[in-house]
Amino acid sequence: MSEVEATETTASDATANETAPVTSENPFYQPSSLYMSYPPFDQIQNEHYLPAFEKGMREHLQEIEEIATNSEPATFENTFIAMEKSGELLSRVSRVFFALSSAHTNDEIKKVRSEVAPKMSAHSDSILLNADLFARVKSIHDALGTLALDSESERLVTETYKEFIGAGAELSEQDKEALKKINTELATLTNQFSQNVLEEVNAKAIVVDSADELKGLSDTQIASSLEAGKARDMDGKYVIPLLNTSQQPSLSALEDRALRQRILQTSLGRGSSGGDYDNRELVTKVFKLRAERAQLLGYENHAAYQLIDQTAQTTEAVNTRLATLAPPAVANAKRELADLQALVKEEGGEFDLQAWDWDYYTEKLRAKRYNFDESQLKPYLEMENVLVNGVFHAAEKLYGLTFKKRDDLPTYHPDAHVWEVFDADGSTLALFIEDFYARESKRGGAWMNAYVSQSGLLGNKPVVANHLNVPKPPEGQPTLLTWDEVTTMFHEFGHALHGMFSDVTYPSFSGTSVPRDFVEYPSQVNEMWADWPEILANYAKHYETGEAMPRELLDKVLASSKFNQGYATTEYLAASLLDQAWHQLTPDQVPSADGVLAFEAEALKKAGVAIDQVPPRYRTTYFSHIMGGYSAGYYSYIWSEVLDADTVEWFKENGGLKRENGDHFRKTLLSRGGAEDAMSIFKTFRGAEPNIQPLLERKGLTAK
Repeated sequence: MSEVEATETTASDATANETAPVTSENPFYQPSSLYMSYPPFDQIQNEHYLPAFEKGMREHLQEIEEIATNSEPATFENTFIAMEKSGELLSRVSRVFFALSSAHTNDEIKKVRSEVAPKMSAHSDSILLNADLFARVKSIHDALGTLALDSESERLVTETYKEFIGAGAELSEQDKEALKKINTELATLTNQFSQNVLEEVNAKAIVVDSADELKGLSDTQIASSLEAGKARDMDGKYVIPLLNTSQQPSLSALEDRALRQRILQTSLGRGSSGGDYDNRELVTKVFKLRAERAQLLGYENHAAYQLIDQTAQTTEAVNTRLATLAPPAVANAKRELADLQALVKEEGGEFDLQAWDWDYYTEKLRAKRYNFDESQLKPYLEMENVLVNGVFHAAEKLYGLTFKKRDDLPTYHPDAHVWEVFDADGSTLALFIEDFYARESKRGGAWMNAYVSQSGLLGNKPVVANHLNVPKPPEGQPTLLTWDEVTTMFHEFGHALHGMFSDVTYPSFSGTSVPRDFVEYPSQVNEMWADWPEILANYAKHYETGEAMPRELLDKVLASSKFNQGYATTEYLAASLLDQAWHQLTPDQVPSADGVLAFEAEALKKAGVAIDQVPPRYRTTYFSHIMGGYSAGYYSYIWSEVLDADTVEWFKENGGLKRENGDHFRKTLLSRGGAEDAMSIFKTFRGAEPNIQPLLERKGLTAK
């Protein structure tokens, strides 16, 4: 699953001692002089981060103190506008640093992140638990009915007030100190979790001695694995890197069953196999601390605390949605399992199909049932062509956007590229960074982040980035994508559009600053254009001959869209249910480190999704989403997909790929960010409440 970049906390301690002299040469100390405040990546060095954080935190706290102790009566302008304008230096360094700590990290960045993480938590607490500042916020909130504010300004008051309350502003001084301690410890632990996951993914890459064991992979994939071995000083060895999910892409093609088993068992054992990167004790500490914090703030558990500001609002609503979807998904998965087992038997196999066999036999069954396999698609899915003539072309047809590569702007890595995005009237809308190749310095998965967020108040236009993890082929070879990588590219660009189309006044509401269970919705909608016939015909062309993908192959792609959905939905629901199971515990219910795997097994069994052949998309010990911004929120993908499927129906009902449809979606929804209530925005766009039926039909989960 892709995501919008999110971290556990976003601030730091103003009393920290400087570790390097403050000099004017630090590129963060002044706003970037580059076009649209684009970050000066060519000037930024690792040693610039910590001094910029410390200076930025001091300046921010000074600004906050001036607001809190202002002798003038509190007004919207001298309190809320002033807060929105505060912390510019801290914002500049934070956006770049946390983006690169995910996209292109190194030992120095990891060290800085370990030092900064707890300070960020303390800094945030020093603002949100400032009694004088909260008194001013509360006075304006209580007087809202007498103030002549526009709707976005009113929402800024109410949302900021809720943020202060949720952060503990009304707690006693003793409880505030306890809360600060919890937040600091959580920041340290979640940062360590992230580093462990990345280190172990690199450390446990699969090493193979002979190309004979890699039978089933393409020549390009085998060559890439040989290059990966050479990069690790293992000349002559073949290395298969692990991705962040449980299942691994190579399992769909590898003929060697023993190797498939070794790959999947290594993947599933991450974080729970002992050694330096074992996360079991760490995650139990995190879950217990989160539960303690929730109860300190007056909530039964962490999930209840997190969900109060989401569109779902309650654990009951989330549990009901997941429980509704689980039985039909599991029933479909079991039917798929029976079909796969029958294929094993038909081919003379005398074994029960296991989790490491699922993808391999799924592709065999797909080929048999639809007379094609995924490998037939790849020659028509060259990466640059998919981006320019697929993703960008869809945005041009739907929204009138055009794109121009900007080679004059610096990047943080040679594989990253910059595009200027122009609106339909020819004016500049945004800058877009593409960073699609996997590397050891990049965490797994796919995500979007903003280096500059749109704001009318600050006069900022957006600079956004998309990150994927596509294996880089050997030099001179084309980058041919899987269908999943194609849809991921469209998905992430949906996040980018959400950021680029933002048209709000306040930075707090910019772009993807919406509830976690709403943020995936626009990106999921954008996936629909990947197989829209007009768009597909424009980009799905053979990388050597330029020949269009044959219509019969396209028809097979569309016909198989519900194929294996029982598995896909069940593995996702299993991970979502694990997230909720952990985060609906009270502190005394959290097991010890030794009980993590047993708790997992029991939670999946209790939820009715325990199928040995269908492991969760993520297990607890490498479930990065829920150690960051998606804690108690991984359900949001399926929650958002209800809105997405219903929106796709709207597009189809209204003629599909038409400018008026795109303009309506942009004006009523994509441009609004968090400036209005999320579900109100949806209903304004759709003209009705969301309907779950299109999602059930899409996934083949209707009664059979």
